[in-house]
Amino acid sequence: MNKTTAGTVVVMMLATAAAQAADASIPYGAPPHSPYGPAPYAPPPHPRYAPPLYAPPPPAPLYIYPWYGPYVGVNFGRQWTSNAGGPSPSGFTGGIQSGFNWQSGPWVYGVETDFNLSSASDRFADIQFSNPFFGTLRGRAGYTINNFFVYTTAGLAYSIDTIAHGGLSESSAHLGWTIGAGVEAGLAPFGFSPNWSVKAEYLYLGLSQGVVLPASVPANFQSNVLRFGVNYHF
Repeated sequence: MNKTTAGTVVVMMLATAAAQAADASIPYGAPPHSPYGPAPYAPPPHPRYAPPLYAPPPPAPLYIYPWYGPYVGVNFGRQWTSNAGGPSPSGFTGGIQSGFNWQSGPWVYGVETDFNLSSASDRFADIQFSNPFFGTLRGRAGYTINNFFVYTTAGLAYSIDTIAHGGLSESSAHLGWTIGAGVEAGLAPFGFSPNWSVKAEYLYLGLSQGVVLPASVPANFQSNVLRFGVNYHF
């Protein structure tokens, strides 16, 4: 074989090998020495497409329900006494109240006055005791939780008490003190106007005692009052 024939054979063999390599299928996956590990692999996301960092929303501002200003309202409830061995007048009561609130953040304080009619009465032997009306002038102070105002109250109390005996009757004024507690709720969260509120309240009336004619019997009207009310705030 001469040199020309040998060169021709080598060229043909190289061409055949190249054609076979072109027809061979390319395996799926990473090259053997891929920096991302063995196939199959997924390259890490480009930093430009990384999900944004999560930032929590700022806290909602503290909501303080408004209580500042004047108000008027009505109340109804029950008055009773517990005098062992003596008259214990009890009955229903109802009246009106008005007041003014000041507010500093969640703290509320103010003054309130009320005037109430009462059906409290009791008969002891042949003596009729009754308490036609009473009133108070009090301070209030407490703390608000959302739309609820929880408070204590204390101040002056007065009443007119009547004793009837043998067809005669006599009335006398009593002056004393009162202390109690209550809770008032603003009605705006329940779909009403923010001007309206409801309340529940307990009062103890420590009224002075005295001898009342014609029976010459000490009139003891140390009474309890549990009542509910509605206020309108201006």
